[in-house]
Amino acid sequence: MSTPLAVRLAALAASSDPDGPPPTPPAPEPLTNHPEPLTNHPETPADRPHPPTDRPHPPAAHPQVLADRPDGTVVRSGRTVAKAHAPDADPHDLAARLRIAAHPLLHGILLPPLPLTAPDGFLVLTDEGRALSRWPYGTPVAPDDPAAAPWEDAARLLARLHAVDPRQLPGPVPPMRGPAKAAHALTRLRAAVDAGPKGAVPRPLRAAAAAVERAWYGLPPWARGEAPPPRAASLCHGDLHLGQLVRHPAADGRWLLIDVDDLGLGDGAWDLARPAAWFATGLLAPDIWTRFLTAYRAARGPALRPDGDPWPELEVPARALTVQTAALAVAKAVTGERALDEAATAVIDACARMASLPQQLAPGGPVVR
Repeated sequence: MSTPLAVRLAALAASSDPDGPPPTPPAPEPLTNHPEPLTNHPETPADRPHPPTDRPHPPAAHPQVLADRPDGTVVRSGRTVAKAHAPDADPHDLAARLRIAAHPLLHGILLPPLPLTAPDGFLVLTDEGRALSRWPYGTPVAPDDPAAAPWEDAARLLARLHAVDPRQLPGPVPPMRGPAKAAHALTRLRAAVDAGPKGAVPRPLRAAAAAVERAWYGLPPWARGEAPPPRAASLCHGDLHLGQLVRHPAADGRWLLIDVDDLGLGDGAWDLARPAAWFATGLLAPDIWTRFLTAYRAARGPALRPDGDPWPELEVPARALTVQTAALAVAKAVTGERALDEAATAVIDACARMASLPQQLAPGGPVVR
């Protein structure tokens, strides 16, 4: 994160407190970095989505960096956070997504952004054209107790999100970016493998990359972001994982979905596909998957048939998210010059099975048809 961006985010986060009177404007630096690496894009259940939740509110004069990645930086000051979105984010589409998040139909589903420029102006641009937004701070999911994670709440929130009538929202509603993100993961993998001198990438990682590529080209064009999806009438989150849930008001509020960068029209099954893929590859316990699936259906989520086999709807999105997860795992292993961990090996093995047995995602089931 550059110093000008850090200063701008710190000032933006401290500019107004959504739950109290405006604080005295602080000096925006120095920023306090969290001592552990963060990501709000965990690709497997083992990844830590957020910092520990028992951390007290930082003083307004000491902004805290919650995340700092090429595709997004988040700075907190008290009960407010400021976010710098991806440098290549389309400001027009992002502004539409922010207006949707603030719409009354999404109350109790999505954390609403805080106005910046007008009652319905939720976006400002830096001199370099990078989009910034401001949000209330919410308490994230505790990373050290996966069994207690709010899977049912996540499922019910998705069911409500998918049931929202897009025709009632400020438009035009952009497309959900899930398939585009999967395609970006493959681009990142190829760049990582090609970056070093010939022969520099260890043979096991090259073999893993080849398995991911074969599985990728076994997907239909829509799942690779190359064609419109066959079902695209639902409002979708686009990047569901436990890091996308916070309690607001912090500590004891209701669970809400955050991060609307990929929000849009698409197939609601995509939002269910990451837990489905984790279950199918052995990374998510069957009882947790059953709880999630049952809660979604009980809330009348429209992406799945109300009973029976869910895999006709989930098969392609779950395969795509498996490939995306594997591609990012291999890319990180190549650039970090490290071995693949157990979770990464599981999804890469699934890619190999997908390529050799097109109707088999995991050994012994489920058989997806």
